[in-house]
Amino acid sequence: MTLLKREEWQHFVRDVDWTFRYVDDEAVFPEWHSGTGKVPREAWLSWEENYKVTYPEYVATQREKEASAYAVKAALQRSTAFDNLDEGWKSSTKMHFGGVALVEYAAVLGELKMARFGLNGAWRNMATFGQLDELRHAQITTFFGHEFVGKDPQYDWTQKTFHTNDWVPIALRNLFDNMMISPNVVDLAIELPFTFETGFTNLQFVALSADALESGDVNFANMISSIQTDEARHSQQGGPTMEILVEHDPVRAQWVIDRSFWGSARAFAALTGPAMDYYTPLEHRKQSYREFMEEWIIDQFIHTIEDYGLKKPWFWDEFMRGLDTWHHGLHMGLWYWRPTLWWRPKAGVSKDEREWLQEKYPNWEKVYGGKWDTMIDNINANNVEATLPETLPWLCSMCHLPACNATQSRDGTWRVRDWSLSYGGKTYHFCTNACRQIWWKDRDNVNHETLIDRFLAGQIQPMDVGGILNYMGMTPDVMGDDPDYAAWTKDYTGRPATGLALSTAKGDQS
Repeated sequence: MTLLKREEWQHFVRDVDWTFRYVDDEAVFPEWHSGTGKVPREAWLSWEENYKVTYPEYVATQREKEASAYAVKAALQRSTAFDNLDEGWKSSTKMHFGGVALVEYAAVLGELKMARFGLNGAWRNMATFGQLDELRHAQITTFFGHEFVGKDPQYDWTQKTFHTNDWVPIALRNLFDNMMISPNVVDLAIELPFTFETGFTNLQFVALSADALESGDVNFANMISSIQTDEARHSQQGGPTMEILVEHDPVRAQWVIDRSFWGSARAFAALTGPAMDYYTPLEHRKQSYREFMEEWIIDQFIHTIEDYGLKKPWFWDEFMRGLDTWHHGLHMGLWYWRPTLWWRPKAGVSKDEREWLQEKYPNWEKVYGGKWDTMIDNINANNVEATLPETLPWLCSMCHLPACNATQSRDGTWRVRDWSLSYGGKTYHFCTNACRQIWWKDRDNVNHETLIDRFLAGQIQPMDVGGILNYMGMTPDVMGDDPDYAAWTKDYTGRPATGLALSTAKGDQS
């Protein structure tokens, strides 16, 4: 029997579908899962992905990737490369392992939902490959992170993070459950493959891969580069879905993009921003966080959505201003509340580092310099206790991140604003105007309690820092602390105090 060439048979098998005789279409593809909305059912017949792959091709390619990644890992296990890494960079990897490993598994569930309820056979076929990708990503990230548990117990949070009530995974669960678990498949395809994977995972994986190589962490760079090559394929589920949705319901398409873009931007400001601008050793930084955002998000992603006839998100000006402040405020908050973290946050404010920050962010010294000076003065006065928290940060009811975003007033002063609204007899507080607006339109987060909500409701006992740390699963062996105070305070030894009262450090949390 003569074998057909691939191009002669693939277009038949990749788009296999059925005509149901014993149940109607709504029973097979219920609206609450499929989410066709205003789009006619027959419109989905035109869904077509650009990247077409057969199962034998997929297996062969993935086998090569796996062999390459694990070969590098095996070779490096016999070296002292890990021991020579900077502690700040190690913190970057701990953030990634703990914050990403089980998110990759959640993405398996999202892809499986599209593989079952996708409204076109080709879409379901692509999602089947997508869930295999995400399962591989969960496995390789968990395995690579687990290797270091014997050297540092903080790496155990690679598997542990999302099973705890630490405030960081609570915020991430809030984002990714809304993006991967709860939405219908049309919204999911736009939020996950289109917005998150096409845009923001490029930032996390490409940017950190470059910094990893510069920092000498070939193992980590190799792992995330291997993952990123998969994202480029299954993220294409978003494009065809977007094209059909824009044609029939552009208002909905714009809203889904706006909402998911904002949530992703807030999360990456907390996870990627500090890693790039503070934890990565100064001599190894390729670009600033803002520069990477401008290259990978603004220049590429925005051009992409404009090609579909959509507009920049309505909060665009607020987002652009936030590129200069969000991650700096969050970094200061992460450092201040370091006992609540599973990594060791490096302050990164030596004189050389501050010069670099001021060059990249012209308002940095004006907004943050004095607050870090107060921290420095306390440490040099052997008063580290004054730099540790007695309370929790106020958390945004939408993104669940600390409300610490400095904005400039008309008179030029910088301050942290409280964006609030009342609903159902309760006042909700937000870190930004966009968080408030998105919360109000969806109100999906009405019953999603932040750590502050749980604390005020008496769910955390005793109601003190010890009770909070215990509730979050933070034990002394994994509790975060600065890896080397002397590394960034020695430049200021003997300098007169800044004039800010040393005792006010705990009260100045803005």
